[in-house]
Order: sequence, then structure tokens, then C-alpha cells
Amino acid sequence: MLRKVTLLAAMLAMLSLVAAAPALAVSPHFISSSGTLNANGTLTVNFKEAGLGTNQLINYTVTADATATYVCVNRGGANPSASNKTTVAGPVSASGAFPSGKNGNVVGSLTLSPPASNITCPSGQSLQLASVSYTNVTLTDTTNNISESLGDFSSGCLLPNVRGAC
Repeated sequence: MLRKVTLLAAMLAMLSLVAAAPALAVSPHFISSSGTLNANGTLTVNFKEAGLGTNQLINYTVTADATATYVCVNRGGANPSASNKTTVAGPVSASGAFPSGKNGNVVGSLTLSPPASNITCPSGQSLQLASVSYTNVTLTDTTNNISESLGDFSSGCLLPNVRGAC
């Protein structure tokens, strides 16, 4: 009889361990993600990810294909020459690492910048960003290999008061 009770107790202990296992499992997933195009042409990606486990350091990367148009603006507030306008394109990215904390969640943001200009303005003129677009914007949790597509963002004309800029 003692043998049966011991066997039954061992079986119950094993069953309780198996039943508790799902409570310990992590299941990373994005709760939310969004992008905001800022007045200066940068794109800020905000996100929340859950199911990461307690106090984990999680690495993130935001990538996009970007196209930016830059112009030289004179003191009179105009873009005086077509040769003082250029469009550059290329991949852009931003990365960061965030701790998951005691609740296994990360709330963070990363900011993409437009590709740099390849023109130099003449004396008396300043280089300014006239427009920018970001396509194929993707947020990736590189620690857990989970991605979220955010779509495309376009600024339109950032210099509506500069003649010839847009």
C-alpha cells in the first residue's frame, strides 16, 4: 500500500511540473508598432513587445529604403538654381537594445534619419531637406527574429515657403 501511495505521489508531482511548464514559456510578439514622420524629416518608430521573459536584453533594428531631396536656399528664401537641388536614395537603419524588465515587456522607440546629401551649397546659401520618403519600413526584434512591417511614409514638401524647393 505504501508503495502505491509513493507511486501516486510521484505521478502527481510529475503532472504538476508538466502543467506548470507553459507558465514559464516565453512567446515574444509585438503588441503595437507605429511610425511618426517628424518635421525635420526623421521617422520615429514606437513599439511595444511582450512575452519576452523577465530582465532580458532585446536588440531591435528598424530598416527602410529612403529617398531625400535637398536644396540650397539663399538668404532671400528661394532655391535659386536647379543645380542646387539633388535627390539621394539608399537604405537607412537604426538599432538599439532595451531591457524587458520584470514584466517581460519592452516599450521603446528608434529614429531613422534621411540619407545624407552629396551636394555643397555656395557661400551665402544653406543646405535644407525639401522632402523625404521611407518605404518598406520594417521593425525587427533581432534577438528573437520577429519582424513587423510598418509600411511607407512620405513627408511631402517640408519647405512650402521656399520658392523652387518642391
